[in-house]
Parts: sequence; C-alpha cells; structure tokens
Amino acid sequence: MLECAESAVAAGAHVLLLPELAMSGYPPRDLLLREGFVASCEAELDRLALMLPPELLVLVGSPVRGGGPLVHNALVGLRGGERVVTAVKRLMPDYDVFDEDRWFAPGHEAAVVEHRGLRLGLLVCEDLWQGGDAEVDVFWPCDPVAELLAAGCHALLAASASPWVAGGKGQRQIERVRSVAAAGGVDVVAVNQAGANDDLVFGGEVVHAGGDGRLRSGRFPFCARDHELVIQFGGPPADVQPPWPDDLVRPFALREAIRGYVGKTGSHGVLVGLSGGIDSAVTAALAVAAIGPHRVRGVAMPSRYSSDASLEDAQALCEALGMNAPDVLAIEPAHDAARKTLEAAAIDVSDGDLTDQNIQARVRGQLLMAMSNALGSLVLPTGNKSELAVGYATLYGDMCGALAVLGDVRKTEVQAMAAAMNAQPHLLGFERPPIPVRTIDRPPSAELAPDQRDDDSLPPYDVLDGIIEQIVDWDRSVEAAAETLGLDAEFVATWARRIDRNEFKRWQAAMIPKVSRRAFGRGRRWPIVARPSGG
Repeated sequence: MLECAESAVAAGAHVLLLPELAMSGYPPRDLLLREGFVASCEAELDRLALMLPPELLVLVGSPVRGGGPLVHNALVGLRGGERVVTAVKRLMPDYDVFDEDRWFAPGHEAAVVEHRGLRLGLLVCEDLWQGGDAEVDVFWPCDPVAELLAAGCHALLAASASPWVAGGKGQRQIERVRSVAAAGGVDVVAVNQAGANDDLVFGGEVVHAGGDGRLRSGRFPFCARDHELVIQFGGPPADVQPPWPDDLVRPFALREAIRGYVGKTGSHGVLVGLSGGIDSAVTAALAVAAIGPHRVRGVAMPSRYSSDASLEDAQALCEALGMNAPDVLAIEPAHDAARKTLEAAAIDVSDGDLTDQNIQARVRGQLLMAMSNALGSLVLPTGNKSELAVGYATLYGDMCGALAVLGDVRKTEVQAMAAAMNAQPHLLGFERPPIPVRTIDRPPSAELAPDQRDDDSLPPYDVLDGIIEQIVDWDRSVEAAAETLGLDAEFVATWARRIDRNEFKRWQAAMIPKVSRRAFGRGRRWPIVARPSGG
C-alpha cells in the first residue's frame, strides 16, 4: 500500500483507491471471528495512516469494529495521519459463494468525503452492483447509489472484491458503471481485487465511465500487476478494448488460481499425473504458466491397459513445456497385489470391471500422495467439471490432491482451451504450442479397461455438457432442460439423477477454483440425501 501511495504521488494523483478488504484479504471468512484479528487490521490501518503522504487521500478496504461485537466491511479514508471517513458496506450479498451477513453488520448511512473541492461518494462492491452483475434477483432495503447521487457527489468510487467468472459478468459490470454514471452525470470508478484466494479468482479490473456514460479508461482482467492506472475525472472518452481474445481469459484465471494457491501456501511445487490425455495436459500447461516448468513434476503411471501413445504423449508434453521428462511408475505390481489381496477375502475382481478400474485409480492416487509427502509438493487433480458432475471420477484415486484446477471447466471447454492455448502460446509465456496435437485429437479414454473410451459409458460430451450447464449452472428443471436442449426428458432425467447421486463425492473433492456462474463447492450447497432430480 505504501508503494502504491508513493507511485500515486509521483504520478500526480490525489486519491488512491484500493480494493474491498485490501487490509485483510478477501474473503477472510471465520478469521473475522478469531479474537484479535479485526483489532490487528485496525491497528495496521492507523499505523499506515501515519506513514502515508499527508496530502494523499487513501481509501483502504478493511474490517472495522462497530458497536459492541459488530464487525463492518468498510472503506476507510486515510489522510493527514488519521481516518477521515469510514464508509460501511450496506448491502450484504448471500447468494452464490457469498455469505456476508454471517460476519458483517450492514451500514445505514451514505458516506461522502470531500477532497480538493470534490465530493466523493464511497461504495463497497455490492452497494454498486446490487446483484445485476450476477444475474440474480435480490430485494435490497436501500439504494446506496441513489442516496449518494442525491447527496450531490461529483464522483462515485467503488472498491470491490468481485470474483471473476467466464461469460458476461465483466460486460454487465461495465454496463452498470456506465448506466450509473449517465444517470447521475458523474464520473464512476470501480476497482477490483487482483489475485486468487482459496477458490475465488479476482481479475484486478478497473472500470471508469464519465458523466455521459461513456468509458474513459479501464484495466482488463489479469493485466500485468505493475500497470497502475491513473484516472482523470472529466477526461475525454476512450476506446477501451481488451488486449486479448475472450477464449484465453479462462486460462489466465486458472493460471492465477494456481499461482495464488501455491504461492500463498508456501508450497515447493506441484505434481501432475500425466495420462497422455487432454485434461492432464492442460492442467500441467497451466501449472507451468503459473509457477514455471522446474516447479512442476509430471508422473506417468501406465497400467496393463495403457497404450504406448499415452506415454509418448506425456513425454512430448513435458518436452513442449520445458519440464523434466516425466517419472514413469508402472502400477501393474501394486494393481496385481491388490487384486490378490482381495481374492483372500473372496472378492472376485474381473479385468476391467468397476472394482478393477477403481483399484488402478486408487493405486495412482496413493503413489502421487506418497510423492507429495516425500517432496513437499501439492498434487493437482486433473478431472474436469463434466466428470465430477456425473461421478466419472474415483474417490481417493484421481480425485486426490489439493486444487482441482479444471473442476469448474466442462470437457468441451477444456478442449476449446487447449486449442486457444496452442493458437497463441506466447500469451501464456510458451515459445511453442504446449499441447501435443495427438492429445487433442485422440478420443477421450480413462484407459482402465480393455479398449475403453469415455463414450462407452457417457453421452457425447457436447450433449452431456449441455445437460450439466442447464441442471447445474442454471438450476433448470429436467423438463425445462430437455425442452431447451431438444432432448428426451427421460434421458435428461437419467443424467440429472447421476449428478445428484454423486454429490457425496464432491463433498470430499479437492478445492475447485470458481470460474463459471455456478461451481461445485461453496456456491452450490446441495444436500447429499435429497431425492434425485427426476426420480
């Protein structure tokens, strides 16, 4: 914060706007309940105030104490060594991943601060967005934007920690800023947190619109962090365009998720089981883009059913990514030993049956977790959202690990990501296309049974992914989903039941970075014992 303040003064700026809860990080969750945590944040606020350039107004997001046991989510204005304004967040979102009324008490007054002859209205995240950016209908007890405009503000400043998701959320936020600016005839600036914390990824966006509703400047998701944006109120409109194609923003977000998780947990590196398939290839490529090839270790674990092409493609992937050659750990001895041990308990295991398939997956998971223990590296599971949705994944096997990088990315989206990464490899720091072409072109297969292919037991992925989008992302009924997709209702019901019945697995899954409208995890609190959809 001090470095940002020094840069702001050097650039001739008069106000520094920092994101929501910048002092604590967002989301702090139940750290807010720990004795002394909020007091520490406030002590740092006061210490920071004394160290800042006295002429600069610095707006810092921080938890602060209210009356008695209350805690507020606030934007605190520091100037001249002291707090000059405290804007308390007034709207407490409780949809999707948000549960803010668990920790925070809402504010009840509009907050305005005067600085260099301007009246600046202060907003915290939802006070500006009001659910519109997430396409949810929420009843709010007040309209903080309207109150600030009625108070005669010259500009509105909003500090956010708004998770990035693929789709139209960013455009909806831009349109919201533009509409508020045009309605009030004032400049509106919204600043978002950057980086990743736990399962949430933040793009570090800045949106600035003038009083005519036209964009003046901006910062797009996942731009270089050393690019500080200086905003001039009343400046001319600008043609603000994203610096990269939409199909590469999701890989940028997942790269940020890995970088944040590995960096903030202090882990040495990551382990990725390489099957020769597209999911493990994309996971490894994203990990290399995030933390570098020398901190990513690939492990190939061929079975009796693995093809030569799988190992060859795993080796080609490592070469393309600049990694060391993969460790090759044949699982056949452990697989055979497990089958013989089960025979002693009169458990019959046939080649390629479900039990046999799961034994192989769990042997692989055991080996990866043992290497994790020995090396101090995190395991990145490689399963995608399509597989997790319908249970095409093995507990304590391929679901082992810390961060399920692709857990909120459907199979067809993984395929599109691989193509986009290969088309413009330099944008992710690669000198050449990272994903072997044969890996993309080969029919998907778990290779846990003779001549196995995913479509032996699953619908085509474009069909399955359509069902998952309707049932999971949009909470559609079976009948509505079937009508939208043009599919037989009983067919859709079959797969909706599969989604519901595998919730118990997802409760035990690795953490999933949220990059879609509706991710498995905290944003989808589904009961395990509910009657299955269509059942």
